[in-house]
Amino acid sequence: MKGDSRKVVIIGGGLSGLSAAFYVRKYYKEAGIHPEIVILEKERSLGGKIETLHKDGFVIEKGPDSFLARKKEMSDLAKELEIDHELVTTNPHAKKTYILQRGKLLPMPAGLMLGIPTDLKPFIGTRLLSFPGKLRALMDFVIPPRRGEEDEPLGELIERRFGTEVLENLTEPLLAGIYAADMRKISLQATFPQFGEMEQQYGSLIRGMILGKKPQETHTGEKKSMFLTFRQGLQSLVHALVHELHDVEQRTETAVIAIYDRIAETNAGTRGAEGAAAPAALESAASPQARYAVELESGELLPADDIYITTPNFAAAELLRPHVDVSALDAVNYVSVANVVMAFSGKEMDGNFDGSGFLVPRKEGRNITACTWTSVKWLHTSPEDKVLLRCYVGRSGDEQNVQLPDEALEELVRKDLREIMGVTAQPLFTEITRLPNSMPQYPVGHPAAIAGLRSELAAVLPGVHVFGSGYDGIGMPDCIKFAKLTAKAAAESLQAH
Repeated sequence: MKGDSRKVVIIGGGLSGLSAAFYVRKYYKEAGIHPEIVILEKERSLGGKIETLHKDGFVIEKGPDSFLARKKEMSDLAKELEIDHELVTTNPHAKKTYILQRGKLLPMPAGLMLGIPTDLKPFIGTRLLSFPGKLRALMDFVIPPRRGEEDEPLGELIERRFGTEVLENLTEPLLAGIYAADMRKISLQATFPQFGEMEQQYGSLIRGMILGKKPQETHTGEKKSMFLTFRQGLQSLVHALVHELHDVEQRTETAVIAIYDRIAETNAGTRGAEGAAAPAALESAASPQARYAVELESGELLPADDIYITTPNFAAAELLRPHVDVSALDAVNYVSVANVVMAFSGKEMDGNFDGSGFLVPRKEGRNITACTWTSVKWLHTSPEDKVLLRCYVGRSGDEQNVQLPDEALEELVRKDLREIMGVTAQPLFTEITRLPNSMPQYPVGHPAAIAGLRSELAAVLPGVHVFGSGYDGIGMPDCIKFAKLTAKAAAESLQAH
């Protein structure tokens, strides 16, 4: 295999796809293989959900706004692209996070990780739980661990160990901000498998958290910045990747409709977009020696030795359905959300912004799920005399407001800000971003189901890989991590042959 060239098609030009191109190029070359890479993206621009707007001195994220500092893959990639000097931390004086309870903003106790205390004194003192609720939470020290290590809903674990109050008042609003999820449906193993391991190892999550505590991992009172972003916005990383991949063919507004396997076509004929005509069409593809052909909406066929599919699961399922069992992909539902960002004159805002923002439990019945005080949390995002607020709308089972017209959606958000924070000022401007079908909901059993899919792919379609936010982790560092791991493993496998 050494010294050979290899045609690589990457379907999806979001962060997973761009990272895949970067690491395929790196690891294939190290293995002595020359990759000819094509990235195919159906939208008009690369970068997926990452989009930064610069407006009137503000730095506004229309998609994700930051990443977990402890997950090093994003920082490592920034270093490889020589833009790590652009990384910025959260404001060290904005450590407080509030949770709405009965219409009032109450501070989260210091040292909390997803509702699990790592410091008992502030937990005992919090007004977010009743006295019986705190006693029930402390039962975690004596409740025996669950027998068996099979997957379960994350909410069931939290409720079993700490009770319903912790689940509804603390954990659910935190999870809504990360996954927009229904706690009683989302997979423990796909989100926080370490909690299940802690229960087995320590017999108590509190004990496990305290004994294994890392200061930067708690939601409040952390010694280091829990989150990082880039001074000019997350799009800095996308721009750096696009620039670095100057020798990679990058096609936007290019949709893929089918994948053909020459071996399967020769042996039996595989269903495809062109039905029975597909095998004949394959003969005219530019590279008869490549095993696969990728059919574009335009009718063009691209030869491919390796295919990296980084699209959402529902899009990947349609490409793979003719070849393998895609029930693992069909099982992942996607939730739609919206971001409503508002800029205000600082003079007109008399709110006491002494933290990073607030979270809204589902049972509060509000339109927004959370609000980040962006100009306080991230000092680089706003001129000094201005205030920038970012509100989130939509979660599992509560998506109806996402598709409202702009004026109606803005009014619902402003109503919540008036009633919760007393904000009556007129925004200088409002930016609304809808992200339809953007938040994957991992069902119970998801990791094992995805492992089964990958195993079948390796047997039936060797060289075809799937990864992205719907598979192994929703965060940007997770997307980079699995692009890197997949490219490295593929290169090592090719080198071995």
